[in-house]
Amino acid sequence: MSPAYPVNPFLILVIAMTISMVTIPLMSRLAPRLGMMDRPSMRKVHDVPMARVGGWGIVLGSLFPLLMVLPMDRVLQSYVFGALVLLGFGTWDDIREVGHYPKFLGQLIAVLPTVTYGGLFVERLPFMGAESIPPGLGMPFTVFAMVGVINAINHSDGLDGLAGGESLLSLMVIAVLAQFSEGHAVVLVVLATMGGVLGFLRYNTHPARVFMGDSGSQFLGFTLGFLTVLLTQRVNPALSPAIPVLLLGLPLIDILAVLAQRIYHGMNWFRATKNHVHHRLLGLGLDHYETVVIIYSVQALFVTSAFFLRYEWDALIMGFYLGTCGAIFAFLVAAERAGWRAHRRGAPSLLTRLLSPVRAHWLFKAGPVFWVAAAVPAYIVLGSATAAGVPRDFGVASAVLFLVLLVEVIVGPNVRSIIARGAVYVSAVFVIYLVNHYPPETMAVLDAVEAAYFALLAAAIALGVRYGLDVKFGTTPMDYLFVFAAVALGLFSIRMGSGQEMGKIVVECVIMLYGCELLFARTRMRWSGLSLSSLLALGILGVRGLLLTS
Repeated sequence: MSPAYPVNPFLILVIAMTISMVTIPLMSRLAPRLGMMDRPSMRKVHDVPMARVGGWGIVLGSLFPLLMVLPMDRVLQSYVFGALVLLGFGTWDDIREVGHYPKFLGQLIAVLPTVTYGGLFVERLPFMGAESIPPGLGMPFTVFAMVGVINAINHSDGLDGLAGGESLLSLMVIAVLAQFSEGHAVVLVVLATMGGVLGFLRYNTHPARVFMGDSGSQFLGFTLGFLTVLLTQRVNPALSPAIPVLLLGLPLIDILAVLAQRIYHGMNWFRATKNHVHHRLLGLGLDHYETVVIIYSVQALFVTSAFFLRYEWDALIMGFYLGTCGAIFAFLVAAERAGWRAHRRGAPSLLTRLLSPVRAHWLFKAGPVFWVAAAVPAYIVLGSATAAGVPRDFGVASAVLFLVLLVEVIVGPNVRSIIARGAVYVSAVFVIYLVNHYPPETMAVLDAVEAAYFALLAAAIALGVRYGLDVKFGTTPMDYLFVFAAVALGLFSIRMGSGQEMGKIVVECVIMLYGCELLFARTRMRWSGLSLSSLLALGILGVRGLLLTS
């Protein structure tokens, strides 16, 4: 752990994710009584009532670990205040749909202290060089811009996993840029928010069981606006002033385009319509999954470009952003006018017909799943025992999770409950982190073996998901986020010549978590190999961290 951090940053993410995952089911039970239900309507794509309580998990999961570990200066105090204000106003809207003007009032109350009390505002604008703008201009501009970002994310929340996924992509790159600039407080705020969002996405990937509601989408918009200003104005003022457009990406241009259309057609500026990018892609015949993945891909392009163009000319950045946006909207207009549709019925391809007998073979159905069922528990146990060190904070967390998982396995109502899953996932991630951060003395010899192990495990998971017997494992757009995170971290590490360990950890965690998910999908046994190995690993880590750490 870096001495600049008051606690291991990894634990911040895990704690936030755990709080989010536990809070949301509890709030979902209260949602009908509180009136926090999203009813179907003409402008919405869901056809059954949904609880709008995901924001509570996101906000509480994000704020609680920060309040535990970060000293609250004026900037962070204003951030926490604004987050709680938006949680209150957002919940009010989720219950009663109060209208636009009360929402704007809440947004102003949330943002103003950041600018006035916290003293955080934009001092540099694109195309102005090193010249600073006066506070009399920078402060109202910051208020206007942050309120705009809040509404951009709020209006992008139209499909399962969309607003959360877009925000997560932006947060990933903000964290990387802050880490390279030693902006440790920004990194911790990002990791806490990412944990809250990841816990929420567990319930929100298509088909969603919970919506984030205004309490969640406004909080995410506020957090992105706050972090973008803090990163570019305080943490690393050398970054191009135009970088925020790439960090915020598609939601920003989407709301501007929708607003322009409403003005052009003489419509009410604030009345919700179905002319956002996701609505238009659905109108072209793309299904829910495809629409979300396409939007994720565009957002990934923007945020990745923000990393590589962070010190480039403002004109280059704005040209790239506006040119890409122009190409997207030109395609949408041309496709709509031509009546193009994404899907047409057709016969199976020749390749599909040739591969059908191979896919039917029992080796493709049973073999890969058996390998995963043996390989995942073995790694979890061996890794917990062979890691060269276990810090005390990991020992405490492992001991608590051991007791939680033990109780859940013995008396829990569902062996695949979110609590049991969470404990297993965390145990697997703990082991991977510790093995990489505190490698065994023989690790240099085992590097090639470890690489081969994870390559084989990834192949077995892919075959098991696709061809496994009695395995109901559906991929979702959240899978795209995991893959992007792994690839992006690897690319960033190569580019910077450092951080290879973290990139390796993320890749291995992605593979291991999919392995755990595959095993959960095929078993209902309380005392399965996965649950037993996780209990054993947590027990070993707890004992080593609490009793054997000097």
